[in-house]
Amino acid sequence: MNTLIRTALALLASATLAAPAWSQAWPAKPVRVVVAFTAGGTTDILARGVGQQLTEKLKQPFVVDNKPGAGGNVGTEMVVRAAPDGYTLIVNSVGPIAVNPTLFPS
Repeated sequence: MNTLIRTALALLASATLAAPAWSQAWPAKPVRVVVAFTAGGTTDILARGVGQQLTEKLKQPFVVDNKPGAGGNVGTEMVVRAAPDGYTLIVNSVGPIAVNPTLFPS
């Protein structure tokens, strides 16, 4: 019984601490969507379509920025080095995330 009460109190405390995060509005500024492929390709067209829908729904611009090169590493590296604030997203394939680390040492 003691364990049940402690668990319930822990859940209640964690919900209380997380409540301020629930009330934050996102996005509060334009969102950059990096596409690690050339403009005009399937991935670019998909990203622009989704970006347009998100712009209309969330009332903030979702700006698509194509950064092709090095098997997707150029765009991926740009997003990895961006500020971790949730305003830089990436549309990519599995290559730069899973395969390229084994092919490129840095």
